[in-house]
Amino acid sequence: MRLLKSTIHSDLGSLTGSALERIAARAIVLKGDDILLMYTERYHDYTLPGGGVDQGEDLITGLKRELSEETGAQNIRNIEAFGCYEEYRPWYKDDADYMHMLSYCYLCEIDDELGNNALEDYEINNGMKPVWLNIHHAIQHNLDTIANNPKAGMSVERETFLLQQILAECLSENSLKAAV
Repeated sequence: MRLLKSTIHSDLGSLTGSALERIAARAIVLKGDDILLMYTERYHDYTLPGGGVDQGEDLITGLKRELSEETGAQNIRNIEAFGCYEEYRPWYKDDADYMHMLSYCYLCEIDDELGNNALEDYEINNGMKPVWLNIHHAIQHNLDTIANNPKAGMSVERETFLLQQILAECLSENSLKAAV
């Protein structure tokens, strides 16, 4: 899968020591200019649905599980690789000096109607909920959060970059086709 971006978080001094490796799968589900996202009240941001791939689980299985658990998505199909976002982030636990995270992003389709989701306790406590939102509004909202919200989480910069890539590569092309 192509590498979209590799970044080192500004709070991370160096890449010396031990790294905690984390693999994630994230879904890109589009309906016109709307995109299925997770809104997190705690961080006041929008993120792609998805998350950590379990040990022994392949990326596609992890993608389907995470998308279904977070959003209630049903009949996940036509899965196509979009790109990978690599990041090195601070880690504040004793088992590693920093985190090396790879987020594998996939375009996919789902049924129009969402079923019941199954959020984890921390996701519920953070006020996470699935929403369909115009991608332009999501990008602007996240940019405002980066600029103005001291509660912003570490993932908002990744998610905003990904939304901008999706807009440039997927929706601009569709908009041009529709105009012809």
